[in-house]
Amino acid sequence: LFYTIGIYEFDVKNQLLSSKNEQRNLTKKEARILTYLCEHKNDIAPRELILKNIWGNDDYFSGRSMDVFISKLRKYLANDDTITINNIHGVGFKLEVKS
Repeated sequence: LFYTIGIYEFDVKNQLLSSKNEQRNLTKKEARILTYLCEHKNDIAPRELILKNIWGNDDYFSGRSMDVFISKLRKYLANDDTITINNIHGVGFKLEVKS
């Protein structure tokens, strides 16, 4: 399964984010979050659903940790200014790709 995100190609199976200039191997959690955001591209992905789908009922995990993963994904996608991962305050996140 592949997703095109602006200048990037995301290979879900191999957890690989690539453009013509770079390749990055994502961690399992980074890949799962990016997959979830891609599945809901241009829609709001509620924070609680991301937490439930990625971490299940793991009480050890905190929402702040998810913010760190989102921050990393923003950095990985930073070379394309048409891509944003917006924080929808109190709701969740929205992956937007402007054409």
